[in-house]
Amino acid sequence: MSYKNIGDYGIIGDLHTIALVGIDGSIDWCCLPRFDSPSLFAAILDEKIGGYFKIAPVIKGNTRQMYLPETNILLTRFLQHDGVGELTDFMPIESDEAGYRPRRHQIIRMLSVVRGTVT
Repeated sequence: MSYKNIGDYGIIGDLHTIALVGIDGSIDWCCLPRFDSPSLFAAILDEKIGGYFKIAPVIKGNTRQMYLPETNILLTRFLQHDGVGELTDFMPIESDEAGYRPRRHQIIRMLSVVRGTVT
């Protein structure tokens, strides 16, 4: 792993905290449950001991990131010779009955093959 440019990250969040998702499918920064909490993943600060959560094909290819329109849902596309894979990342926004505190903080990651095969 090597340090990425800040432009190689997308951001997902739930109004209380955020996570930085690299164009390579790696979550390199996240503090839970709030932005001022201790870090869960901190590879953006120290790639060796900071920790990260990466989902990506074994065979490297071109990648693209984009958001679904008007959402905080981040898509990372892995473009390979034989197919296209897609990683969907988001943090759902939930609140208690009074609408004040989130019931739980989650990072949802879904991986799918859009076309062909991805390895």
